[in-house]
Amino acid sequence: MNLEFSEDQKFVQHTAREFLAEHAGPEACRKIVEEPALRLDRELWKGVAEMGWLGAAVPESYGGAGMSYLELVLIAEEIGRALAPIPFASTVYGATEALLLAGTDEQKQQYLPRLVAGELIGTLAYAEGPGAFDAASSQCTFKDGTLSGGKAPVPDGEDAGLAVVYAREGDAGSLVLVDLDGSGVERGALDSIDPSRPLATLRFDDAAATRLGEVGQGDALLGALLDRAAVMTGFEQIGGAAQAFETTKEFTLGRYAFGRPVASFQALKHRMADVYAAIEVARSNGYFAAWALSTANEELPIAACSVRVAACEAYELATEEMIQMHGGVGFTWEYDCHLYYRRAQALAAGLGRATSWRDLLIDRLEAQGAMG
Repeated sequence: MNLEFSEDQKFVQHTAREFLAEHAGPEACRKIVEEPALRLDRELWKGVAEMGWLGAAVPESYGGAGMSYLELVLIAEEIGRALAPIPFASTVYGATEALLLAGTDEQKQQYLPRLVAGELIGTLAYAEGPGAFDAASSQCTFKDGTLSGGKAPVPDGEDAGLAVVYAREGDAGSLVLVDLDGSGVERGALDSIDPSRPLATLRFDDAAATRLGEVGQGDALLGALLDRAAVMTGFEQIGGAAQAFETTKEFTLGRYAFGRPVASFQALKHRMADVYAAIEVARSNGYFAAWALSTANEELPIAACSVRVAACEAYELATEEMIQMHGGVGFTWEYDCHLYYRRAQALAAGLGRATSWRDLLIDRLEAQGAMG
C-alpha cells in the first residue's frame, strides 16, 4: 500500500495553501467572529468555487473537476489550516456527498452543478438537540412528499438553500432533499462557539421534499455519510492543529524568560513533542482513511472512527497548549489562539464527540472480529 501522495496531488495542496494564505487566514476568520451577522466570507466562497474545489471529487459530467478524494482531503487540510470561514464542510461533505452516494441522475443533474459552482449552499440536517443522535427517536417525519418536524443544530442552516434531512418514514428512516427557500420552512440562528462556522435551527411544516435513495435506507446512508465526513473533517482538524503547532513554536522561540527563549526549557519541549506526536498519529490515521475512502475499501468504517478520534484529540490538545504556551496574552482577544481553539471545539462537536466515535470503533471492531 503506497500512502504517499503523488506530485500532482501535492501541487493541488500547494496551490490551495498559496491561495488561502492570500485570501483567508486568521484575519478573515476574526472578521466573522467579530461580526457574526456576516456568517461567511462570500468573496472567499466565490474564489473557492472558481478554483474548482467545491467539485473536486464530483464527476465532470455534473460540472465537477473529476479528481479523487485524495485531492479533496488535501484541500480540506488547507481549509482547516487557514481557518477559512466558508460553508465548505456542510456543502461538500454533507449535501454533495449525499447526492453522490444516493442521488438519482436527475437529482444529481438538478443540484450538483449549482453546488459545484457555489450558487447553492448545502447542508446535512440530522441532529435534533444536544447529545448523541438517536435515529429511532427522531421526531422529523416524511410522508406523502412532505416533511414536518425540526432540526438543530444545523451547520450553515441560515445560508443553505438545500438540506439533506434525516426523517422517519413510517417505521424506517430516510434521507430527503428539501429546498430551504420553499414554503413551510422556518430558520433561526443559534449561538456557536465558533461564529465562523454558524449554526441554525430548521423547522419544517409540510415542506415539499423528495427522497434520496430508497425507503428505509436512511440509517445506512446517514452512517456512510458521517464516515466520509469524519475523514474529510479529520483533515481539516489536522491542518488546523499543524498550523496551531507551528504558530506556537514560532512564538515560544521568540518569547524570552530569564534571558533565553522559553522554547529552550525542557518542560515546554516535552509538551510540544506531545502535540507533535498527536498530530502525526492523526495524520497517519488520516492517510489510511483517505486511501480507504478513495478506494471504497471495506476498512473505511474502522478508518473513519480512528481518524475521527485521533484528529479531535490532536486539534484540541494543540489549541489548549497554544493558549497555555502563549502565556498571559494567550487568553486575550487580540491574539489568534482563541480562533483556533474555537474551531477545534466546533469541529469536535459537529459530528459527535470523540468519545462516541471511540465507542463506535469498539463496536465495529467487535463486530468485525465476530464475523471473522
